[in-house]
Amino acid sequence: MPSLVSATWSAWRAANLPPPGTFAERDFASAIVKLGVRVPRSARTAGSLGAEREGTGVVIDDQGLILTIGYLLLEADSVLLVASDGRVMPAAVVGIDHASGFGLLRARQPLGGMALEIGDATAARELSTAMVATHPGAGGLSGVSIVSRRDFTGWWEYALDDALFTAPARDQHSGAALLNADGKLIGIGSLWVGDAINGGAAFPGNMFVPTDSLPAILPDLLTHGRRTGAARPWLGVYSEEVRGHVLVTEVLRAAPADLGGLKRGDVILAINGAAIGNQAEFYATLWNGSRAGDEITLQIWRDKVVHELTIRSIDRMDYLRPWSASTH
Repeated sequence: MPSLVSATWSAWRAANLPPPGTFAERDFASAIVKLGVRVPRSARTAGSLGAEREGTGVVIDDQGLILTIGYLLLEADSVLLVASDGRVMPAAVVGIDHASGFGLLRARQPLGGMALEIGDATAARELSTAMVATHPGAGGLSGVSIVSRRDFTGWWEYALDDALFTAPARDQHSGAALLNADGKLIGIGSLWVGDAINGGAAFPGNMFVPTDSLPAILPDLLTHGRRTGAARPWLGVYSEEVRGHVLVTEVLRAAPADLGGLKRGDVILAINGAAIGNQAEFYATLWNGSRAGDEITLQIWRDKVVHELTIRSIDRMDYLRPWSASTH
């Protein structure tokens, strides 16, 4: 893991010195679009993600297929995109993959211009320089350093084995393109984080989902709107790791955990008899060997007493407002 000093220098260098490679913003501007998404105010994600969402999309083929971060599209009622030439047009949701976090759209009118090629995210090294690209209205192009690549564990039943963390931090990062020195797409912007190097000190940055997993799931998303095969079990729990314990911080209304009696403030001690001590173990134990629809037994600590709850898991996408995948 890079030191604080080396990460700080690398981030300053990326932001202030000439970018790597020979490409310029104009070379790929037509492949970057701005997204405006509306969801019903009654949608289950409206409270946490908002009823009106904005972000960036990246054109990845000559048929107007656009890659972005999936949370922008959850329960979408309508999607408009702003092309690089200023045209505003509708887009249709093609697919969402909860495991990776990717979302796909297709423009309903010809976009023209170019598409970005998927690059090799595995070749991106810590402290190397990359570029973040968004629509000009969201900040355009800027240099960043890849200050860390490591596991990421989220509080909303989400985890990645290998995420890319960059600095300096960018606002309006949702769906932003992370480009290598050849101008190829290696990541999609997901989050602002307070400690990008995981060093126990404030070091703001952004987390990007590497694009390496996309080719394997792309046929499923295009054909079915989702990854095929058994879905992961989902409980509807927000949690936080506190002193080696998994603390429940929120239980989503009418989600399986709510129906099964889990409450905010409970500490999850074990899943199906296997003890857990952190969020990574929580997710690994929940997902390994079980599928959506299975009963999950939780041992919890509440009011100084150990309780056992049995919760019928579901596929997360079944909890959300239905949407119709467009495959044309």
